[in-house]
Amino acid sequence: MKIVVDAYAWIEVFLGSETGQRAKSIIEEAEGVLTPGTVLAEVARKYVREGAAEPTVRKRLATMLEASEAVDVDADLAVEAAKATIQLERRAASSGLRRPSLFDGIVLASARMNKAKVLTGDEHFKGLAETVWLGA
Repeated sequence: MKIVVDAYAWIEVFLGSETGQRAKSIIEEAEGVLTPGTVLAEVARKYVREGAAEPTVRKRLATMLEASEAVDVDADLAVEAAKATIQLERRAASSGLRRPSLFDGIVLASARMNKAKVLTGDEHFKGLAETVWLGA
């Protein structure tokens, strides 16, 4: 199975939580592992916001890039991400969830375009055919 790892999954891996251990195993066993560049930015933002030292942030990003292939946003992905974001927004509105970010749409579109599954515990992805669910 090919997977796209979202920020939720990477953060759990770095926490070393039970969920993170499960995510790490899935990452290690996957046939292909992709991480959108926007996920790198999300993870960096979280750790910088929390006051992590820059070398620590950079080490975590390097770990992500060693374990996966970065996915850049090009014109095709941008269009598919826009469509995916609108779909996620509609699902969120009908489920009472907060509005998803464009980053969520990029993750979903990356999975769809690469015939992969999204490794996540983010509620916006729960129940989608493309999801490998890490949540409770």
